[in-house]
Amino acid sequence: MAVPKSKISKSRRNMRRAHDALKASTYGECPNCGELKRPHHVCAACGYYDDKEVVEVANA
Repeated sequence: MAVPKSKISKSRRNMRRAHDALKASTYGECPNCGELKRPHHVCAACGYYDDKEVVEVANA
């Protein structure tokens, strides 16, 4: 069974965890309607992707 040879200091433990934080997701402006959308995703407001209408959006 694996057993640590010595105690890991708080500093070393925290340095290892420095990259574990969640990053805020990025958003860009839709070139068609101007709404915020995720990169490389279809715009939920107008249904456009790469200057083409991909999904028909029902206006409520």
